[in-house]
Amino acid sequence: MEASARQLSDKQAEPEKKSNNLYQTFWRWHFYGGIIFAPFLIMLAISGALYLYQSEIETMIYKDKLIVNEGNKTIPVSEQVNAVQTKYPDAEIGSIRVPKENNRATLIKVIENDVVTQVYVNPYNGNITGTILNEKHFKNVVASLHSEWIVGGTFVNRIVELAACWTIIILATGLYIWWPRNRASFMGTILPRLKSKGRVLWRDLHAVSAFWLSLMILILIVTGLPWSGVMGEGINSIATKTNTGYPTYAFMAPKSDVTTEQIADDVPWATENVPAPTSGDGSGNLNLDQITYLAQENKIQKPYTISPPEGKDGVYTVASSRDKPENEATVYFDQYSGEIVEDVRFSDYGWMAKAVSIGIALHEGHYFGLANQILGTIAALGLVAIVIFSLIMWKKRKPSGKLGVPKKSDKKLKPFLIGIMIITGIVMPLAGLSFIIVFILDRFVIPRIKPLQQWLS
Repeated sequence: MEASARQLSDKQAEPEKKSNNLYQTFWRWHFYGGIIFAPFLIMLAISGALYLYQSEIETMIYKDKLIVNEGNKTIPVSEQVNAVQTKYPDAEIGSIRVPKENNRATLIKVIENDVVTQVYVNPYNGNITGTILNEKHFKNVVASLHSEWIVGGTFVNRIVELAACWTIIILATGLYIWWPRNRASFMGTILPRLKSKGRVLWRDLHAVSAFWLSLMILILIVTGLPWSGVMGEGINSIATKTNTGYPTYAFMAPKSDVTTEQIADDVPWATENVPAPTSGDGSGNLNLDQITYLAQENKIQKPYTISPPEGKDGVYTVASSRDKPENEATVYFDQYSGEIVEDVRFSDYGWMAKAVSIGIALHEGHYFGLANQILGTIAALGLVAIVIFSLIMWKKRKPSGKLGVPKKSDKKLKPFLIGIMIITGIVMPLAGLSFIIVFILDRFVIPRIKPLQQWLS
């Protein structure tokens, strides 16, 4: 009786055994993706969860620098900048961020010997409340951990993107493998069999968590891809070429040889790669107080960042991108006349840029407040739990001294499956490249190395 129960549990612990070529292939993809990218997914999820609360965490750890006592009236921005230049006489002013809250300090970035320092100034009296090296700022450290694992560089960034792409593949193949096909498999996919023990319990915890959280995790992954190196560039290129990003009529002024991202801080995604416009001929520059007045007159929502002009034909760029996407703005002012050279708002974006902007706000957890943060946290920490459950399940399932890879199908890849791989490779080029590498290893390398072949069995 006990033996029969044990056999039944073992059968329930494994995916339904089928000779289906697609099923076997998806199971191997799911297994390899999970094993290879497990540590990367945990890193992405934990750092992403931290980033959701970066504003609250910064307020807590930098309270003495960020929070000021409200006064009756703020002093002009130019006086705040003068206070900073007095302390840093040889430094260049990088940008000025005007806060939204009345009890927040103004952030002024200074650049000296290629080192960027964030200087916080009390907007009511001009006193410097503190400084932070830009690269040591909590937000930048977490962002670097999330996208570059601190190490940085193109190669690491591509590995992070590859991990994100494979997360989508793992989710899709996992749903296919574990989707309940009959009444017997309903329990263990929709609801866990908590009375079970050992491998069956861990299998259920893994499958059920993934079943309910897949959509939320998918949204987190997809909304982060616009920042990636390969897919991000592709999304931007498609948006530009199809006029679904920024509309071409919004940038009719003469262009410079640099992008907006190169000359300004805190620029919305939709205008990062737009060639920056230029100022006309003139003499005498507008001061920061006049630009602040123009920003107010043109209803640019706080917090906004003022980036001074670079060179004789440069423009003042005022960007707002840290609030709701509907309030995003990128406005360029002629440095001599103060006339608006270009003015691009959320309403000017094409549908793709609007979708990406909303997606970024969702990804960062500030589209609909605390609820957005909580849902993002559930998805991120849920992903960590899913990975941990899968590793425990694998450890209990695999034969001693072997990796325990699911068996290959004895059939050739069907055209339908090849089509899926091609489409996936087009949409996610790095994933497509990994398919080719794995195919070469699986077909030509592993079969020639018997110890490796035995270990992978």
